[in-house]
Amino acid sequence: MLADITVVDAIYIICGYTDMRKAIDGLCSIIKDQLEMDPESNAMFLFCGKRRDRIKVLLKEPDGFVMIYKRLTAQGCYRWPRKKSEVRNLTWREFDWLMSGLDIDQPKAIKVSNQMIDDTKSCT
Repeated sequence: MLADITVVDAIYIICGYTDMRKAIDGLCSIIKDQLEMDPESNAMFLFCGKRRDRIKVLLKEPDGFVMIYKRLTAQGCYRWPRKKSEVRNLTWREFDWLMSGLDIDQPKAIKVSNQMIDDTKSCT
């Protein structure tokens, strides 16, 4: 299936700025050379440019690579971590927050047993 992101084992956000002119080969070289990771792993890699209004997603399928490109049409930008040359593993919930325009470091969420729970809900 084309770009079925539900089958990935990990979601990695590539922090800092990425040159959004890069295509699949250029993004693969960033993953291999700068981050020393395998772009052919069963993972999804997310990249963002300086303007933070567009992202590129790279994932490997059995028969080749898929690159997904999303540009915001509404006013706003993605809340993207900017520590250069850093990679961070995201949970599906953090990925959902990011795609919704929220910060992936939610101050009102706590980690319990690898799941995120909103602390505004009852703990009983």
